[in-house]
This record gives sequence, structure tokens and C-alpha cells, in this order.
Amino acid sequence: MCSNDDAKLANPLRGIPFETLMNDVEVFARERGLSHVLPELKKGALVAQDANAYKMHDMFTNEDRKFLEDEINHRWRQTGTLYYLVVMSSLAAAVQGMDEAVINGAQLFYPEQFGLDTSTSRGNWLFGLVNAAPYLCCATLSCWLTHPLNQWLGRKKTIFVTCLISFLTCIWSAVTNSWWHLFISRFFLGFGIGPKSATVPVYAAECAPAAIRGALVMMWQTWTAFGIGLGDVIDLVFYFIPDSGGIKGLNWRLMLASAGIPGLIVCLQVLFAPESPRWLIGKGRYEDAFKELCRLRFSRIQAARDLYYIHILLEAENEMKKGRNRVVEMFTIPRNRNAAIASWIVMFGQQFCGLNVIAYYSSNIFAQSGFSNPSALAATVGFGVLNWLFALPAIFTIDTFGRRNLLLFTFPCMAACLLITGFSFWGTSQEGRIAGVAIGIYLFAISYSPGEGPVPFTYSAEAFPLYIRDIGMSFATATCWFWNFVLSITWPSLSSTFKPQGAFGWYAAWCMILWFLILLFVRETKGKTLEELDQVFSVPARVHAAYGLRQIPYGIKKFILFQNPKPEELYQAESEGEEGIINAGGDAESQVARQNAAVQP
Repeated sequence: MCSNDDAKLANPLRGIPFETLMNDVEVFARERGLSHVLPELKKGALVAQDANAYKMHDMFTNEDRKFLEDEINHRWRQTGTLYYLVVMSSLAAAVQGMDEAVINGAQLFYPEQFGLDTSTSRGNWLFGLVNAAPYLCCATLSCWLTHPLNQWLGRKKTIFVTCLISFLTCIWSAVTNSWWHLFISRFFLGFGIGPKSATVPVYAAECAPAAIRGALVMMWQTWTAFGIGLGDVIDLVFYFIPDSGGIKGLNWRLMLASAGIPGLIVCLQVLFAPESPRWLIGKGRYEDAFKELCRLRFSRIQAARDLYYIHILLEAENEMKKGRNRVVEMFTIPRNRNAAIASWIVMFGQQFCGLNVIAYYSSNIFAQSGFSNPSALAATVGFGVLNWLFALPAIFTIDTFGRRNLLLFTFPCMAACLLITGFSFWGTSQEGRIAGVAIGIYLFAISYSPGEGPVPFTYSAEAFPLYIRDIGMSFATATCWFWNFVLSITWPSLSSTFKPQGAFGWYAAWCMILWFLILLFVRETKGKTLEELDQVFSVPARVHAAYGLRQIPYGIKKFILFQNPKPEELYQAESEGEEGIINAGGDAESQVARQNAAVQP
């Protein structure tokens, strides 16, 4: 059985006798100034220890039982405060999506106005640099500020500050009059994007009840896609606005400024939202944390349960951190290194599958294929809408079909769609070329949105053990933004040098490379508890890679030859007393996996 330090975080209350637990709760209430809620804390501790405790103890009232049963049977029946928080978090994600989209429309105008000749190599690189500026900042500076900002300000004040920066820098970018000035303003926009992208999913996860936590974390990517679609619509609406009042380029300036509006709305409402109870407890503010939990839950029993359980988990986490270099251990301990590799692959894949080439440059791509500028923007709206609509089913499929399976199924589809898009540029008929490019891009959006769209942030948030999760998420988001920057800055030159056919072929090839990397090194995390994930990521990389290779003939038999082969179970509970033990079929490699999972990494 796996016995590493982090496994005890699965449920530190398990096995504690009733009297001992009640005494511990009394001491906790006295030390934290919570004696006035001691009855609720005792009930909450019992439910935190065993979710069915309310059925076995007389101290629970019928009202208590109703709230706890409704939590299971009606998981989407939540407080208005929680849904208020969800709306706010969704708008914060839309800020990022809108910025990706509005630069797509603005780039039809500002290069000419600022004297950027995109027919030259220098002009192409500068054009790409201006578009990529926020993501350069995210990768090199702002993502690494996430941890200190959250420590000093808390979750919601970090969101307030970053959304305020987003609003101000969007307005700033709209009043620039040179390419380098636009670059600087967009670089500072990165300080609003980076920490926010790492904070909002964590904030939602820390405030949400366990039953819907995964779906709420996924809202980040879903509403980023919504922001892209909304930004595309705004591009089309503002395209026809003429210059007035001596302002040259009023249309593209309004496009860039509009991306800041959701950020301003978030600023106006986020300070009324509850602070993360986990952050308040980490600062020793237990009374405030209980009050916030009472806002987020229907009953004081639920609030007391979550308060005590968070306290116990933080105590265990702090004990684990003592005397440990968490940055070093992220790469030196095999379990952590395997999680880091898998997170790197899915975050790198979100960029090098080619999605943001289309998100940033689709107006140019459509125009190159023969669309007029207004038609190119209208076609881009179609891409944005499909990108959002097909992200919605992933809220349900990510926990049923699985993270890894979604990626393995969609990456070959994305590769085929990119080839259709690129090869369509060889068409001799303008109508055929336009149709081929549009069909390829639209099918690509449909393939991307339920797979590589929502998986990376969800996967990275759960892959790392709790004691290094904040550092792991900073590493993952910085990886995402760095390759976003590389993609954005290189596309104009790549497309100019190798033509659209070669450029799209390049990313189609990466889709197939990523398919193999996912097959070999990305482990399935669907439906696993924290303890089970420790065992999953403790399997040596070579053992998991061999398992992945054995899945190729299985896939051929099942999906091509329509046979019914028996699937191999790499992770299987051998008995009730040994949940999560690895059973890979009894071969030599399986024995290595079993031995490695049974020792501390």
C-alpha cells in the first residue's frame, strides 16, 4: 500500500475514536475563540470524519439531516452567494478571452497605422511581438507573483487588483500612437492576466462544495471561450465605426478598450463576494472564515464541517512543509516529477495544438483565403461561438469519459482539421478555398473545445500533491503563457515563410507528437481521490509508457476492427482493505509498478 506523506491528507480524521474527536473539537473551539459554535463544530467534525455520520448519531436534527441529504441529492442547489461568486469568476475569465479576440480584429488596422510592414521579416516579428506582449509578461514575471500576491492580499483582493490592471491597461492600449507604445501597454496587461489565471480557479475551488468543485474549476476555460466569442462579436460591430473627432483608428481603439469592461465589472462586485475560507484560516482568522462559510452554505452544520476539515488539512499540510524545499521536491521526488511532466505536456499542448493561432490571427487567416475584412470578422464570430458552445459538454464528459481519453480522442481530429485548413489554400477556386478554410477551422474548434480546452487547467490543479499545489500551478500557468507567447510571436513569420499550408502542417504534426506524449506520460485522474492520485503518479514513467504502448493494439482491435478485447487495468483495487493498489496484469513491469507504489517516493 502506498505510504507517502501526502497520503495522510486523504482524510486525517479517519479512525479517530468518538470521544477523542469530541475532545479535540472542544480544544480547537476554545483555542480559536469559537466556543459559541461548539455544538455545530461537534456535528461538523463527525460529518467531516464520515459523510454518513448524521444517520448514526442522535445529536443531528431532522433539519440537519435534510440539508446534508440535499447536498448529495441536489448538488446544484446552492446558495445565491455561491452562484454570485461563480458569475464573478466567469467574468474574470471572460476578460482574458476578450483580449485574445479583440487583438484579432484590431490587427487588421493598427499595423498599417503604425507603419509595420508585415511583408518584411522585421515587420512580421514586430507584429507578432506586439500581439504576444501580455504572454511574455505572464511567462517571465506575472505568473510568479501569484503566490506572494495571494499571501499578502488574499484571493478576492488579488482578483480585484489584477482586474483593475486589466481594465486600465486595455484603456491605455486604446490611446497609443506607436507600435512600441502599444507593446508596452500590452506587456503591462500581462500583470492583470497572469496572477488572475492562477488565482480564479483556486478561489472557486476553495469556496465550492466538493460535489460541484470540478465543474466550477472548469468554468475558467468555458468562460474564457465565451470571452473569445464575445470579443469576436465586438470586433465585427466596431469594424464599421468611422474615425471622428480627429481620432484615427477609432474602430480598433474601441475594440481594445472594450476588453477591459468585464474587468471593471468584476472590480465593482468582487469586494462584496466572500473571501476564501481556506485563506482566512491560513491567516488564523477562524471567526471570519466561519462567517464566510455560512454565506456559502445553507446551514451552520455544513459551515462548521468545512471549517474544521479545512483546519485539519492545513495543519497536516503545514507539518509536511517543515524543512522541505518544495521547488526542488517538485522535480526530485518521482511522484511530483511525474505530475509536473504530465502538467507540462497538457499545458504545452494547449498552445502547440494551434488553437491560439486561430484565436489571435483568424481574421488574417480568413482574409488570406479570400474573405473581405468584414466577412473575415463574421467568420471569426462563428469560430468563437463554436469554441464556447462545444466547451459546455465537457462539464459533464470530463468526469465520465476522462481527461486522458478526451485528449487521446480529440488530438488526431485536430490534426486532420489543421491539414484541411492548410491544404485548402492550394485550392484554385476562391469559393472552394474559402469553404475549405472555414470548414477546417470550425471543425477544429469543435474538436478542441471538449478536450484540450478544459483539460489542462483542471488536470494541473489536481495532479500536484497539496503541499506543492500552489507552486505547481504557478509552474503550469507559466508554461502555458510562455508557449502562448512563442506561438503568438512566431506565427506571422512562420506563415509568411512557409505559407499557410506549411504553417498549419507544422501544428498538425505537433498534434500527433502530443498524442504520443499523452499516451505515454499523461495519467488518468478521473474519479481518483487524493490518496489514489499519489499512487497513480508514483508509477514509474517507463512503466506507464509501456502501458500506453500496449493500448495501441487494444485501440486498433476495438475501434478499427470492431472486436471486443479485454481492457487492461493499470490501477485497480485488489481488495477493500487495499484500495488504490496497482494491478497491471502480473507481468514484470507490473511488479515494478507495484513495488514502487508501495514505498515512499
